[in-house]
Order: sequence, then structure tokens, then C-alpha cells
Amino acid sequence: MPKQARGFDTEAAFAHLCKRDRKLGAWLRKLPLIEADPRWQQPFDPVDALARAILYQQLSGKAAATIVGRVETAISSDRFHCDTLARIDDATLRGCGVSGNKALALRDLARREEAGQIPTLRQMGHMDDDAIVAALLPIRGIGRWTVEMMLMFRLGRPNVLPIDDLGIRKGAQTIDKLDAMPTPKALAARGECWGPYRSYASVYLWRIADAASASKQAVKRSQD
Repeated sequence: MPKQARGFDTEAAFAHLCKRDRKLGAWLRKLPLIEADPRWQQPFDPVDALARAILYQQLSGKAAATIVGRVETAISSDRFHCDTLARIDDATLRGCGVSGNKALALRDLARREEAGQIPTLRQMGHMDDDAIVAALLPIRGIGRWTVEMMLMFRLGRPNVLPIDDLGIRKGAQTIDKLDAMPTPKALAARGECWGPYRSYASVYLWRIADAASASKQAVKRSQD
């Protein structure tokens, strides 16, 4: 397929969302403008990015960074690949703070890279979103949300809506003043009108959820 652009016109996305969804548009006009993400134009290595995503799962940023630093020291490299990961055995990985499940995930990632099963950044440029998801989901420890974050923040794909993300569902609940968060299926239907800029809508929904949460906390404190 033709090469896919990395990134999109955020001004056009903003105007489109405001026009197509009055409720969302009202929130967009109240919040600071979200500019294009500079990472869209920066080169990155998908295998290394996936390895780091595995290591960061279910940990605070500080704790994960410490573990990543230990592994980098152990393999004498700041790049995670099948060749560099081969320099460290499972016992040393565990000594660095890597859980058994994450060690298995890293081994599976390395095995798949060596077998040529992980698309390169260049190859991803000629793949649509669904094809990238299909290529990466078989990797142990990699779920759809992780791939969606890569699509949105590294590849700059404009039309990704992570319907299982609690923050995005909370943002949708806020704009529609619902009693409960919409189900993933309901959110997918609700977000049809945001295309082809559902990624931009998603980022704003996170901001909206944060703003709503901060507002509620402020009210609670004033009542204590």
C-alpha cells in the first residue's frame, strides 16, 4: 500500500472535531490546544520500543526506569534486540528486577525478531493500522493497547480510538454527562463521528477525564 504519513494537521483535526461534535467541541475550546507530537517525526526502533513497553508494564515510571537502566548495564547496550538480549540470562534478568513473565515476553520478542516476524519502521510505513496490530499482537506480553499507543504517539496515525482505555471512556462519560462510562462497543459507535481524527479526540478525552477528576477532587476538599 502507499506510504502512510507520520502525523497529521492538528489544526484541521481540531476544526473537524469542533464541527462534527458540539459537545466535544465545547470542551476542546476550554482546554489548552494540543500541538503535534514531536515524536511523530523522530526515528525509532519498533523492537526496542516494544521491549521497553514490556518492561514498563504495571510499574511506576521511576521503578521501570531503574530496571531498564540495570538491564542496559547488564547487556552493555541502550538498545534491546535479539543480539543484545542474548547477552543476558534469565537469572540475571531476574536480578535486574524483571519478573518471570516479562522475561518470557522479552525472549519471545527476541525470537520473533530473529525470525523476521517484527516489521521494521520502514515496513510499518506501508502497513495500515489493522495490519500493524495483527503483526504485533502475537508477541507475548503485547496487548492491543500497547500497539495502539505506538500507532498514536510514535507513528502518528490519526484515526486510532483505544476503546478499552478507562481514561478515554471516562472522558466520553464526562462530555455526554452519563451516569456510567460507556462500554467499549458504545464508545466505538460514539466515536464514529470523530474520524478520521479519532487519535486527536482520544488525547483530548484523556485531558477531559483529568480535568473532570481534578474538579471533583477540588469540590471534595472544599466540603471537608
